[in-house]
Amino acid sequence: MKYPFSYIIKLQFLGFRFSGWQKQTNAKTLHDMVDKTISFVVEKGTYKTIGVGRTDAKVSANSYYLQLFTVDEVEEVSFLNTLNSNFSADFKALSINKVERNYNIINVPKIKEYHYYFAHGEKSHPFSAPFMVSVEGDLDIENMMKAAKIFQGEHYFHKYCTKPSENTILKRVIDSCEIVENDILTANFFPEKSYVLKVRGKGFLRYQIRLMMATLFEVGKGNLDLNFIKASLCEDNDRKFMRNIAPASGLQLFDIELKD
Repeated sequence: MKYPFSYIIKLQFLGFRFSGWQKQTNAKTLHDMVDKTISFVVEKGTYKTIGVGRTDAKVSANSYYLQLFTVDEVEEVSFLNTLNSNFSADFKALSINKVERNYNIINVPKIKEYHYYFAHGEKSHPFSAPFMVSVEGDLDIENMMKAAKIFQGEHYFHKYCTKPSENTILKRVIDSCEIVENDILTANFFPEKSYVLKVRGKGFLRYQIRLMMATLFEVGKGNLDLNFIKASLCEDNDRKFMRNIAPASGLQLFDIELKD
């Protein structure tokens, strides 16, 4: 079916109850839920949707884009209001804008910024679980901050990717990578002090940021040093991926900048 009209919808979602974005058999996914909700607004069979990219299970997004193709033109303000009225509390649509039919959300250049929220010390309040990972025991945050900076720039990320294909480009550029105190997400049940790893770049490999975060945790615990991080990013490393993957619940797709 041809869809003459195309729109970009900006979304926010809490991913803690879902098995990621991509539709799966016998799993509750974000894309499934979005499509089911849109079917209350647009007649079923007269639209299709494409997400800007995949997310892991339990990962949330402060900024996410969806491309909607429709047979009939929609009234944007009314559509947005009706969509939000039908969304569950896990979702919110922020905006909708009409684009050219040949616009492709997958291929358009983009910059992504991911955040990973964490705390250490005593176990955190259970209400923190959907937003933040709690590491029991002390972490050397200062050393973790130094280690995070090493990821910045152009490197070979063989060790920070799972199951790459033969065509996977493992040499990537990270525009910025830093750990700072968290003043973005706040709640009275969060620990008194928490931190966020901020990573910004054009594209990331499967589980890359969670593998990086797990490695930074090992630096914080004193099990790995800065030289290990530097060596792991060289072209001639052993290419065996890291075995420890940080929990998904601390990861958030914070922002996506679409380039025209």
